[in-house]
Amino acid sequence: MADEVLLTQEGYDKLVEERDELVSVRRKEVAARLKEAISYGDLSENAEYDAAKNEQAELEARIEKVEAMIRNAKIIRETEMSGDVATVGLKVEVLDHDRNETSWFELVGSTETDPFAEPPKISNDSMVGRSLIGHKVGDELEIPVPDGLLHYQIMQISK
Repeated sequence: MADEVLLTQEGYDKLVEERDELVSVRRKEVAARLKEAISYGDLSENAEYDAAKNEQAELEARIEKVEAMIRNAKIIRETEMSGDVATVGLKVEVLDHDRNETSWFELVGSTETDPFAEPPKISNDSMVGRSLIGHKVGDELEIPVPDGLLHYQIMQISK
């Protein structure tokens, strides 16, 4: 059985939207490019044909991957979260004792990770994400990361 993919409702909706775009729009565009390249004749030395075939293969692989994620999705519902324990789908504010500043993180499944979002969306599979999960407000954490140890205290958890 395939691995379960943890997603928020927003992440699931984005995957469905991406799949729909790939299937209904991008597939037609690639097919048109392929048809045009075939019209140039002599496929053995046709760079446009080779490029279109490669694009088609990449597109079909992405469609297959997205559809597999949708099939194996476990949607984390906000109504199922108590909000008192850090888990996927919740935002967590931490105090970094080493820098004496606070930061917010949103805990998400690995397919939704976005370090540039506000707040940054960190994976439940990352060192920090994995360490935050299951902890409550006030918990002190020592998180091993490649550069050493982070010393965090959970200040708030919100939906």
